[in-house]
Amino acid sequence: MIKAIIIDDEKMSRETLQGLLRRYCKNVEVIGEADGFHSGMAIIKKNKPDVIFLDIQMPDGSGFKLLEEIGDIDFEVIFSTAYDQFAIKAIKYSALDYLLKPINPEDLITSVEKLEAKISKGKDNTGVKFLLDSIKTPSSDTKKIVLSTSEGMHIVDIDNIIRCESEDYYTKFFLKEGKVIMVSKTLKENEELLAEYNFIRPHKSHLINLKYVKSFLRIDGGSIVMTDGSNVPVSRRKREQILDILNHL
Repeated sequence: MIKAIIIDDEKMSRETLQGLLRRYCKNVEVIGEADGFHSGMAIIKKNKPDVIFLDIQMPDGSGFKLLEEIGDIDFEVIFSTAYDQFAIKAIKYSALDYLLKPINPEDLITSVEKLEAKISKGKDNTGVKFLLDSIKTPSSDTKKIVLSTSEGMHIVDIDNIIRCESEDYYTKFFLKEGKVIMVSKTLKENEELLAEYNFIRPHKSHLINLKYVKSFLRIDGGSIVMTDGSNVPVSRRKREQILDILNHL
């Protein structure tokens, strides 16, 4: 059984989540709950949970502050929050999981399945540490992302990503130094994260960093040659759009 603690200042939210876990995730046992920062700190120290479902905004202190104060984090974290653009963005870049309120049962089931996989690989607090650093310095020019793989978590400079390639429900990241990292996220999810860093999707299976475009070939419908020598196809429906973008580089 996965031992869980729910920390949320709203009683109804705690009760709703407990009910959903009982109904849909019978492998999760709720061993305690708390209604805020201080009570959450106390119950985590008293018990040894495998995971905490953590609200972000609470009257006596945020969920982020709680994680920072705990220090030695030996449990997984699934955030539960109403829509908060900044917080969700930071969580996504950290490769951590979150649930939007009101919680959808299918999203909860998916999160618990991911949780089981994480627990089976052993504890890795890289994502939490990265998140807390990001929250402390939101205006930092450092552009990094956490890539979660079956072996562990990797903190990667976004500027070092040449391109990404879809492989079913996974994405391969091709890095400047020649390393390839495969993550269990779709290309669409990664496109949403990287779009603001000059990544474009010339083909349904490919996402490229414009910084590493070498040339455009018009043969066979069109393709883009990257600085690592790879050849990325351009779909017919995106050809004019891609050519326009490349002409303005």
